[in-house]
Amino acid sequence: MTKKKTNEEIREENVASTVSATENFFIENKKLFVGILIGLLVAGIAVLAYSKLIYAPAVEKAQQESYLSELVFLQSADYELALNGDGNTLGFAQICDKYGAKAGQAVYLYAGICCAQLSQWEDALSYLRKYKGKDEILSARALALQGDCHLALNEKQEALNFYVKAADRADNLFAADYLVKAAKLYVELGQKDKALAAYAKVKDQYPMSIEASYIDKYINEIAE
Repeated sequence: MTKKKTNEEIREENVASTVSATENFFIENKKLFVGILIGLLVAGIAVLAYSKLIYAPAVEKAQQESYLSELVFLQSADYELALNGDGNTLGFAQICDKYGAKAGQAVYLYAGICCAQLSQWEDALSYLRKYKGKDEILSARALALQGDCHLALNEKQEALNFYVKAADRADNLFAADYLVKAAKLYVELGQKDKALAAYAKVKDQYPMSIEASYIDKYINEIAE
């Protein structure tokens, strides 16, 4: 008489069968898996080598080049020299082209400021759009400067949008200046209620700012 297998015995046989099938799969595809592992190892080594031998030296070189331009920018305010260099040292324009963000995000902001100071509005916008810095004050400044560029190009609605963005980004005294710039454009565009709201925000939230000291004058001019 044949003994019936228990559920536990059947389960054990199924597990053994599954394990055996899995083992056979790995054995049959051993070369494939070894190849994949070797490929991953080679890729990892290549990434590490690129980082150590190529990327890191390029970053160091880029930062050295930008340091000289920063000195010119900060000490002499010679925006033409800081932007385009003197033939011996690179300016921010060449550094951006040659190294990009390897030189640090600040090079785009520096280049944008230089172009704006030289009334090269389109070029300034091109650089400022590339700036992705995390600093709250500087990122707000970059947005406001884009507003200045659009205003110089008589693109008032675009300028207004950037001033509003800048004020939202910078919750500090600098925001008062951006709000006043936005408010003046609101007035020009016939949106006096929004202008009053912007002025009121300066008065209420940034009472210690320079702009707050004469904000009542602007409010009264609209109210008349």
